[in-house]
Amino acid sequence: MSRKRLARLAATVLVVGLVAYLFGRSLADNWAAVRELDISVDGWAVASVLIFAAAVPLSGLLWGSMLTHLGAGPVPRLEAIRVQCLSWLLKYIPGQVGSVANKVLWGGQRGISRALVVITFVYENVFLLLGSIVPTVVVLFLADAFADASHDLVSTLLPVAVALVPLALVMDRRVFRWGVNLVSRRALKKDVPPEYFLAPRPALGYQLAFLLPRVLNGVGFVLIAVSVLDVPSSTWVPLAATYVLAGAVGIMAVLVPSGLGVREGVIVLLASRYVPVEQAIVLSLLARLYSTIGDGVVAAVYAGLSARIRQRGQS
Repeated sequence: MSRKRLARLAATVLVVGLVAYLFGRSLADNWAAVRELDISVDGWAVASVLIFAAAVPLSGLLWGSMLTHLGAGPVPRLEAIRVQCLSWLLKYIPGQVGSVANKVLWGGQRGISRALVVITFVYENVFLLLGSIVPTVVVLFLADAFADASHDLVSTLLPVAVALVPLALVMDRRVFRWGVNLVSRRALKKDVPPEYFLAPRPALGYQLAFLLPRVLNGVGFVLIAVSVLDVPSSTWVPLAATYVLAGAVGIMAVLVPSGLGVREGVIVLLASRYVPVEQAIVLSLLARLYSTIGDGVVAAVYAGLSARIRQRGQS
């Protein structure tokens, strides 16, 4: 194993271990209160799993539409969903290496430019992150304002806000192309065609469209809260924003597979402003459990679409 890979593995183990220790200590301190909660599987829980899973095909449809818009030729909807499902399941490889490699290999089999596939992958993640951070930060600040809360959200969310700077630069077509060409000139000895980049109006349209998967994720989290807790309706929107923002932080923690532990820590930190800390811990654990079950549904969708495509090929 190379030194670089070994260092990366060590960093991953360190981060996961530290988060697990802090999270486990908090769980132990509140275990008595956690045991009093009535956790059962009901219709709300099942609905949350299905909603978590539905966000993935929706993202796939948007990604396939973007590929088509940028000149990759018509990408069949079911094919885009199938590729997206597999890339989503490969998110457990740290750094999203598996996710992007899957799409690049798929594009190569269909004669689609590797550079175009990577660019759309970057766009997709930037749209999802911006859609996860900007609206949720606004919602959380407004929730504090209406509740006349004394918590200092600025210091809590400042590191996340700093991450918006490089993400926002991608939205500028000229800046993004300049950055991509710096890499392309070294790797491919040529510039990337300008038509591979979104103009401002389509970029804004896709940014708004990519809000929909995040809305589904937020709704799924609220359904989990409703299934196990007696939470007032006034907390539904900030709780949804909490989960979506925590998911974005988990994505940015590239050393940790699927944001494991990081997302849960952020949920506890922010959700404990609206529910007792022991309930926030339970919500974070149930969200991880139900979203993982949702990944099983995504895997079933992928298997079904793959089987259908194979049958079509044989016929």
